[in-house]
Amino acid sequence: MKEDIIEEAILAGGCFWCTEAVFQRLEGVSQVISGYTGGTIKNPAYREITTGRTGHAEAIKIKYNPGLISFKELLEIFFATHDPTTLNQQGADRGTQYRSAIFYANEEQKTVAEALIEELEKQDIFDSPIVTEITELGPFYNAEDYHQNYYNQNSSQGYCQFVINPKLNKLYTTFKAKLKEELQN
Repeated sequence: MKEDIIEEAILAGGCFWCTEAVFQRLEGVSQVISGYTGGTIKNPAYREITTGRTGHAEAIKIKYNPGLISFKELLEIFFATHDPTTLNQQGADRGTQYRSAIFYANEEQKTVAEALIEELEKQDIFDSPIVTEITELGPFYNAEDYHQNYYNQNSSQGYCQFVINPKLNKLYTTFKAKLKEELQN
C-alpha cells in the first residue's frame, strides 16, 4: 500500500539545525537526520567539517512518505526556507559546508530538481541566479548526537531564536497545509 512506502531525500541548505527544524514539521515526514555528505573523508566529525577542508556539506536525510508529500513539494519548501542564491553561505554561516545542495539518490530526483530550478528561474522568484548544486549522493554520515533534534531541544537559545524561528514562521504561513496536523492550528 502506498502509505507504507518511505523514501529518502538528502538536502543541504546551510546549517543543518535550520533545515532539520523545518522538515521535522511536515506531514508525511517520519524522520530527519542531521549529517554530512559530499566530502572526501570517511566518517568526518563536526570539528573537521567546520574547517571546510573535508568538502562535506551539513545536510539532512529526510525520510518521507511520497503518498503524503512529494519530492517536488519537499524541494519547493527547501527553496522557500533558505537562500539558494548565495554560494557557500547562509546568512552569517560561510564556507562550503553551508552550501545549498540537492544530493539525488536516483535519476528521477535529479530530473525533478533540475526541472524545479528551471521553473523557479523562469518565474524570476529570486533576485539572483540559483546556485544550488545538484550532485549524485555519496556516503551520508550521521552527525553527532548533540546535533540531532537540535531546535526542539534548544529552542530558547539565541541562534534558534534569531536564525531558525524566522524560517519556521515562513514555513507556518506559506506552507500551513503541509504541516503536521498538530501544528496547523
